[in-house]
Amino acid sequence: MTKQIKIKRGLDIKLMGKAEEKLQTIKSKRYALKPTDFHGLFPKLLVKVGDQVQRGTPVYSDKNRDYIKFTSPVSGVVADIVRGEKRKIFEIIIESDGSDSFVKFDVADYKSKSAETLKSLLVESGIWAYIRQRPYNVVANPIDKPNAIFISAFDTAPLAANVDFTMQGKKEAFQAGINALSKIGNCKIYLGINSQTRCETFTQAQGVEVIGFDGPHPAGNVGIQIHHVSPINKGDIYWTVQPQDVATIGNLFLKGQYDSQLNIAVCGSEVKNPQYYTVNRGSEVAPLLKDNLKVEDNFRIISGNVLTGTKVEKTGFISFYHNSLTIIPEGFKRDFMGWLIPSPEKHSFYRTSLSWLMPNKEYRLNTNINGGERAFVFTGEMEKVFPMNIYPMQLLKSIIVEDIDQMEQLGIYEVVEEDFALCEYISTSKIEIQDLIRQGLDMVRKEMS
Repeated sequence: MTKQIKIKRGLDIKLMGKAEEKLQTIKSKRYALKPTDFHGLFPKLLVKVGDQVQRGTPVYSDKNRDYIKFTSPVSGVVADIVRGEKRKIFEIIIESDGSDSFVKFDVADYKSKSAETLKSLLVESGIWAYIRQRPYNVVANPIDKPNAIFISAFDTAPLAANVDFTMQGKKEAFQAGINALSKIGNCKIYLGINSQTRCETFTQAQGVEVIGFDGPHPAGNVGIQIHHVSPINKGDIYWTVQPQDVATIGNLFLKGQYDSQLNIAVCGSEVKNPQYYTVNRGSEVAPLLKDNLKVEDNFRIISGNVLTGTKVEKTGFISFYHNSLTIIPEGFKRDFMGWLIPSPEKHSFYRTSLSWLMPNKEYRLNTNINGGERAFVFTGEMEKVFPMNIYPMQLLKSIIVEDIDQMEQLGIYEVVEEDFALCEYISTSKIEIQDLIRQGLDMVRKEMS
């Protein structure tokens, strides 16, 4: 019988614009690899503008670990390298030639190959980047041995893609990915599902320990699942992989190529026809939004979900680990008398609006943070949406004063930014809490290196 864990603390935020479960394939002309998607990475370019690349051709590597490579999602030509201050690389833009030629990897008889050989194939193909490490939420190091591998088969974030739907038809690839991960990790693999999970890809998966989770967001966060199954201690290493990325790993060994296709949800209150699309990784957003927006301006495009995603421009690209594109209104307009006047159109964790009377209502929320930075004081409210046995406010304050010993004692190794997204949403201080968590993680990682 599947072990069941009930998450009681959290908050579901219901927004307009949920993606309809229909799938369409869209091919973009331009794609981008963004080194900024990878924390702690210092890119070393392996191509220059004008170079021809195939799907699977190395584009850049990590200066500190040159064996970690990042490869092109399509065949074409390197059209541009976008740099910022101090020549920091933001994007390597590849213009597709439509031929879809690819690098062929030798995976013949892969089941009999050693774990080291499988690792080498993942590294050479660039697919190793899909395996991330806790603590720190960075690309895992192939030389490390993990305590366990965790995969979350559902997502509870607002307007998040339905993982059951995005994984339809990927059962064989997912199982091949599980088999490969089991061999290279040589550890237990945990698969988190919830009561709505029906996809046979997950319910019939072999070689995993299935654990059921139910409750409000952030029950779908893999970090929350790790905390309730096997809390991270100092010195522990856990790997996490998203379900579609497990299928990408599997397809490498089934097809001998980097299959860069991904199913994403295009959603949000400003989208005319929210639905799912099959795209290549790093696709530009423009083709997905063409003739599909309700408004011409004053909207925000978010790669990812509204709580943890990244703002992108109309000419921007989908980030490496994101499987949704969300469009909501910008919050330029200030409300008269702010929160003093209750409104059925406003959502709040607190009873300063009428949303607590309408728990199933869907809202058209904008980006307005409704106020400026305020005193950061203990209120006891964060604990109501933070389902870990950690004191969130005390941890944040230890980061502010840069007390690494205190951070370790308060559980810094167990958390990443997304685990604190709801704390940031309900915080009356208006402080960028997720940025603060990243500062703490980077501080500890530097100290431990």
